[in-house]
Order: sequence, then C-alpha cells, then structure tokens
Amino acid sequence: MKKCLILFLMLAMLTGCAPSHVQEPEDGKLHIVATVFPAYDFARAAAGDLAEVELLLPPGTESHSYEPTPADILKVQSCDLFLYLGGESDQWVETILEAAEPQGKTLAMIDCVDTLEEEHVEGMQEEAGHSHEDHDDHDDHDGDGHLGTVTEIDEHVWTSPANAAVLTRRFGEELAALDSANAEQYRANAEAYAEEIDALDGKFHDFFDSLPDRTIVFGDRFPLRYFAEEFDLNYYAAFPGCSTQTEPSAATIAFLTDKVKAEHISTVWYIEFSNHLVADAIAEATGAGTAMFHTCHNVSPEELEQGETYVTIMEGNLERLREHLT
Repeated sequence: MKKCLILFLMLAMLTGCAPSHVQEPEDGKLHIVATVFPAYDFARAAAGDLAEVELLLPPGTESHSYEPTPADILKVQSCDLFLYLGGESDQWVETILEAAEPQGKTLAMIDCVDTLEEEHVEGMQEEAGHSHEDHDDHDDHDGDGHLGTVTEIDEHVWTSPANAAVLTRRFGEELAALDSANAEQYRANAEAYAEEIDALDGKFHDFFDSLPDRTIVFGDRFPLRYFAEEFDLNYYAAFPGCSTQTEPSAATIAFLTDKVKAEHISTVWYIEFSNHLVADAIAEATGAGTAMFHTCHNVSPEELEQGETYVTIMEGNLERLREHLT
C-alpha cells in the first residue's frame, strides 16, 4: 500500500510536466522500453539497428524488490512501445498505466502466450500467513508429475524456449505495425532470432529425451514452471517462483534432503543472484553437488556488457544440465 501511494504521488507530480505526444529519439528511431531482460533481448533482436531498446530494470537488480524512479515513469509514459511482464513482480506497472496513460503501445508478455498458474508442489515452503488448504477450491494437477495445488498466474513465460520464440515473433510484428516503412526488416530480424531459439529448443528436447529420469531439486525459488512443463520434468523446490521468502522451514529442508537421498539426486540447483545457502546446506547433508540455473529474469552488469543473450544464457544452462544430469 505504501509503495502504491508513493507511486501515485510521483505520478501526480509528473503528469503535469509529461510531454503531450510521444517523444521520438533525435535520429527518428522508435523508442522501446522493456522491464525485464527477456523482453529487452527479444525486442533488440527484432529491432536490430532500426530502433532504440532500453532495459528498465537495472542489471543485477532483483525484480521483485524494484521500485521505479521518476525518470523510469517518464520513459514508460513517452516510449513508442512498452514491454512488461504483467505479473506479480511488476505490479507497479499497473499503477502507472492506470494513473497516467502511456502515449505509445503497451504489451504484457503474459498476454502473448498461453499461461500456467503458479504451482505449489509437495514439500514446498508455504508463504507466510498462507495455508495450503486455502486453495482447496482450485483443481489438483493429476497425472502431470507435479503434485500440489495452484495459485496465481506464473509470470515466467519465457523460461520455455517455445514461448520465447513466440514472444520474439510477436515483438517483430508489433514493431512492424509501428514502423511500416521497415516492417519487413523487423519481421526478418525476429524470424532469424526465433529460429535460433527454435534450434536451441530442439537441443533441450534431445537432451531430456535421453534421460531415464527427469527429476530435479532446487534449493531455491522455482521460477521455471514453463520450462518444466515443456520438457516434462518432475521438480521439487524450497519456494514457488514468485515467493519473496528466503528462509525455508526445517520441514522443507528435511523434505528436500530426504528427496535428494531417496531419488539419488546428484545436484541441487539454485538460481542467479541467489546466495544459494539452502542449496549448499542440502548438498552438504546429502553429498550432492550444486549448480546454478540462470532463469534469464535479469543479468549482471558484466553479462550485459559482454553481450549475453537469452540464447547464450540458455545454452549455458544446457551445458550445465549435461554436466550434472548425465
């Protein structure tokens, strides 16, 4: 509530001085603003040299704790195309969109693909003040290898490479509609990158098809439901993908530790920007190793400077999976 109030006050001060039309860059290029790295990466691939693409979330920042600056709000209001998740981690976006209409096009990633609800699997830590029984009115997921019940929409749609290719092509179409003079180039750029992602998707399928067992354990949040769904993985984790908790209960740690031992799991996984203390503790108790799975939600300043892309990051994940699961 306090965060929303601050945003409203900022908007009230900024609205009066906001430009009366979309401000185009001096070189006449479209200006695209993306809240998270996957949207930024897909958009810059589709845009090529024809548009200016800006990442709003500072590199290395945890999106769930991000608070926009007045400059960020003005960028959202004045850009030609604003790309955002549409999920729990960027609820501040809805406040901005409701209070001050952007003068360009807005597009939520979760509106571009079929979505899944966030899932609470066996052994997973409950949110504070939230009971597992509170969701008895939701359908159980039977027969899909994932135990438990579901809650809100899972926003991490890009973790499925198939979805990433769909998003890239969609962004290309959006740019083509905004700049008809360069429409075919936007579509060609998007298609070229989407085909790279399609090829990567095939490599993941070939890898997982070769495994006799597809069970993985994360001593961390699990923002990879779309990835798990596409490749038919059985997963166990300390927290769901959008959880803000960092300290699991003794019961959760005991469950994951027992699961690693019972299933003879060789690696406990954690995600980028994690302190991986939970994964380390489980690994120490079981003799397993640990490894990082990069969800691509954001990148470090060094990764951005080095030109990392969704494809290169996911290729790194595939290499680590090959190393630790075979």
